Amino acid sequence: MSTTGPVFDSKLPAVGVSIFSVMTRMANEYGAINLSQGFPDFACDPELVEAVARAMRDGHNQYTPMPGVHALRDAIAAKVRHCYGASVDPATEVQVTCGATGALYSTLTAFVKSGDEVVLFEPCYDSYVPAIRLSGGTPVFVALRYPDYRVDWDEVARAITPRTRAILVNTPHNPTGMTWTPEDMRQLATLVDGTDILLIGDEVYEHIIFDGRRHESLLRYPELRSRAVVISSFGKTFHATGWKVGYAIAPAALLAEIQRVHQFVTFTAHSASQVAFAEFVTRDPGAAGLADFYQAKRDLFLQLLDGSGFTPLGCSGTYFQLMDYSAMTSDRDTDMAMRLIKDHGVAAIPCSAFNYQDTGGPVLRFCFAKKDETLRAAAERLRDI
Repeated sequence: MSTTGPVFDSKLPAVGVSIFSVMTRMANEYGAINLSQGFPDFACDPELVEAVARAMRDGHNQYTPMPGVHALRDAIAAKVRHCYGASVDPATEVQVTCGATGALYSTLTAFVKSGDEVVLFEPCYDSYVPAIRLSGGTPVFVALRYPDYRVDWDEVARAITPRTRAILVNTPHNPTGMTWTPEDMRQLATLVDGTDILLIGDEVYEHIIFDGRRHESLLRYPELRSRAVVISSFGKTFHATGWKVGYAIAPAALLAEIQRVHQFVTFTAHSASQVAFAEFVTRDPGAAGLADFYQAKRDLFLQLLDGSGFTPLGCSGTYFQLMDYSAMTSDRDTDMAMRLIKDHGVAAIPCSAFNYQDTGGPVLRFCFAKKDETLRAAAERLRDI
């Protein structure tokens, strides 16, 4: 009897364990302070935990309607009106998902077919490219170049072809902390006018934006909103990344296509969490105080590293800070990241992990969504390099 297993070709032959898992594993192995993976090391609001527990005690433990709990979809629509002045029908234009990642996967699967191209801005979040390739699409990269990571609109125009199915916009941008401006949105509107190009907006850090800036959501612009799927997440807003509850907003015809896929991927997200988030979003649709909370952490981290060998790059949103280490070494960012963990006890992400074509720069990404004492302890080690 043969013991040979089945022979198959991998759909993602170049994809291994994510850099986030690798760095977290190594941080644990070497006892390093983990500023690599993007999650808080502090607790979410105890009242939110109690709201979930209360919802479970009240019986919210079974399937919800496939689009999500009615109260949560109503709260999302009210939030969009409050924050962006856009009118959204909660019955036909809002889909609750298992995190933003679930929304992205369902959206890309629904619209990207073999031979289609999707324009991406690199460095880019690591879930985009695999989802595009699994649908038979081709990612087309436009570089956000070190050190300011601004969009080169001439390059975007050159990247668009008759095969362009979608442009994936991420603002505030992970990993760079760059945010789009009203002028960026105007340039985008000009490029897609008269085309069938879909816009996919990854806006999970929408409420984490600094120095008095305004989040330029695709929802603010009617000419963009009509062709856009806007995706966000409650995990970043409420310090509960492990609950994996997100949502997609799109015109009814687009959302119906996304739902065709979503219903066969997860069908619903966790029921009691949806009920709790509905209560909290209704209470505070604009996430008041969140931007100030994280700006204070950004500023503390920068203050603690002032005078070190690291040079901060601009960070106008997210809870990530890029640091240029070129004053200390010419090592590749992957080598520098390994040295930080092994020799200095701090884990960061090499920015090249988010790149596919551009070489990037001598840059590491640090997550400052941490307790102040965690940031102080990490900075003390980093200053010793």
